[in-house]
Amino acid sequence: MHIGIPQETRVGETRVAATPETVKKYVAQGHKVTVQSGAGLRASLPDGTYESAGAHIGTAAQAFGAELVLKVRSPDEDELAQMKPGAVLVGMLNPFDAENKARMAAAGITAFALEAAPRTTRAQSMDVLSSQANIAGYKAVLVAAHYYQRFMPMLMTAAGTVKAARVLILGAGVAGLQAIATAKRLGAVIEASDVRPAVKEQIESLGGKFLDVPFITDEEREIAQGVGGYARPMPPDWMRRQAELVHERARQADIIITTALIPGRQAPVLLQEATVREMKPGSVVVDLAAAQGGNCPLTVADEVVERHGVTFVGHTNLASMVAADASALYARNVLDFLKLVIDKEGQFTLNLEDDIVAACLMTRREEEALAC
Repeated sequence: MHIGIPQETRVGETRVAATPETVKKYVAQGHKVTVQSGAGLRASLPDGTYESAGAHIGTAAQAFGAELVLKVRSPDEDELAQMKPGAVLVGMLNPFDAENKARMAAAGITAFALEAAPRTTRAQSMDVLSSQANIAGYKAVLVAAHYYQRFMPMLMTAAGTVKAARVLILGAGVAGLQAIATAKRLGAVIEASDVRPAVKEQIESLGGKFLDVPFITDEEREIAQGVGGYARPMPPDWMRRQAELVHERARQADIIITTALIPGRQAPVLLQEATVREMKPGSVVVDLAAAQGGNCPLTVADEVVERHGVTFVGHTNLASMVAADASALYARNVLDFLKLVIDKEGQFTLNLEDDIVAACLMTRREEEALAC
């Protein structure tokens, strides 16, 4: 097949969907690979590294004109117009965006949204949400340290002792657990909260203290188990009790990192304005849910603002701030997914009996739909 790797054009997007490592494997499998000139520059991957791996360096039109196009984010209308009807598109395409889905269907392409892959053992190697959330959790701590005007670790100096920063992590999924691990390495004192009781052991193994909100009813206990690796919206009474505990711990925290997300829904509010008013001056909040409304109503997406003496960081693409490693992990996720849709002869094949393929399929070309 002819595989195209275009440059990402969305503002702030520095990642690329293939690296010289994965391009070399595509070429070894007999595929022709066209990489748009400059596609990897912001991920520290100049054109020469792709050429050495066997790729052809071309224009955007040549990359989008391929049979199989690999992207990080959804193509815009101009990019879609450059794709051929019947082409295959693989990327993080936001399956909850109905307008975007309709545009791709109208373009007559077969599109796979990798973030829709099930959270199963078999799908781990292609779990783009986990690979990118891991990076976001790491970077969130470094960003918080940048805006926090004190040391993270405790220091005993000739000029006196500096207390360790107190870090509160709200949400202990992949991003939250990485944030705990990174903050611990920097010497902070860490507390973490999550609706799922199963994460208590993981939090404590990384050096954090689990903030436990006891379950009063069987309903609360059942909902807290989550579905498919994701948290579910908790009952109002449990949310009230959690908010009271978070309010008390947030008042004592120096840094808060919020990571609670539910796919396809508005992010739950975990940090109320009333709580922020009582936080320490100079505290920092990094809200990883900013793109979905934020875990705090004071967060502004893609901006850094100060409210009531607290700095709010609303970056919506933290993984792109670690572009080289984020691209490397994402490109490997894509490589593993393509093994499910490209047969031994190197041709595209749509096997809807495969649960991962079926879950990721967003749109499919009309002739393929008739054949299936």
